[in-house]
Amino acid sequence: MTATISYDDVEVGTELPARSFPVSRAALVRYAGASGDFNPIHWNEKFAKEVGLPDVIAHGMFTMAEAARVVTDWAGDPAAVVDYGVRFTKPVVVPNDDKGAVVEVAAKVAAKLDDRTVRVDLTAVCDGQKVLGMARAVVRLA
Repeated sequence: MTATISYDDVEVGTELPARSFPVSRAALVRYAGASGDFNPIHWNEKFAKEVGLPDVIAHGMFTMAEAARVVTDWAGDPAAVVDYGVRFTKPVVVPNDDKGAVVEVAAKVAAKLDDRTVRVDLTAVCDGQKVLGMARAVVRLA
């Protein structure tokens, strides 16, 4: 598929609309059910602390997927993303309170590639800490 944005209208440095994604314990439970990943570090505070974590942490793939929404929303077609990868640099710690955690995602076009594709670099931060490194997507544009 192809995005609804024209390759000719996009310049290197184009910033995608930034987004904030709230992460609650309830969201982690729903994600565990959908993904089948019931590792107790994602829902059991006692267990998470026993293995050396500060608290329950979000699933890495959950964080990765939320960040990708910035790109898919901008592109207008999720199938336009032809490649996507990240490195997990810090866990998203999700306290058991009414607030939870918030992941802030920003992105910009870093390069125009061949075949009407662009590379989008993403930055994902939670509590002032970068939680994804080398976050990049390749998007095919119209």
